[in-house]
Amino acid sequence: MQTPPLSLPELDDLDLRILEQLQEDNALTNQDLALRVHASPPTCLRRVRRLVEEGVIERQVAILAADKLGSTLTAIVEITLDVQAAESLDAFEQALLAEPAVLQCYRVSPGPDFVVIAQVKDMPAYHALAHRAFTAHANVRNVRTFFSVHRAKFETRIALRG
Repeated sequence: MQTPPLSLPELDDLDLRILEQLQEDNALTNQDLALRVHASPPTCLRRVRRLVEEGVIERQVAILAADKLGSTLTAIVEITLDVQAAESLDAFEQALLAEPAVLQCYRVSPGPDFVVIAQVKDMPAYHALAHRAFTAHANVRNVRTFFSVHRAKFETRIALRG
């Protein structure tokens, strides 16, 4: 049985302008957003609601400064499993999703099975995470970790044009 192709929502220029503004500052009032995108407030509100309902806007969050909260160590972790059966990958992924320090989790190919971005307070906190989330699992063959010494760019915005 073949899965149907993914249906992408139709986005016009106003939708794109709204999304660009919200990626820049999601705390804008509807009135301010409408002014910036040159639309009426009711139109703007309807569009934003539709974009949320269609899943184009996944979540609306505040981005915190980790260093100001004492979380100063960013770890980029490659993890290779011994068994790559779907059930094994799913089980390991579910365990990673439960870890609060894991900010991002990707299944990748080729190379390791997973690449994980984690944010922790310090090296002892990383060691605890590594033991609990990575090496304590019998199916983990290899863990390779890189520690960020400088972050030149961090962006959450998606390029919508060009």
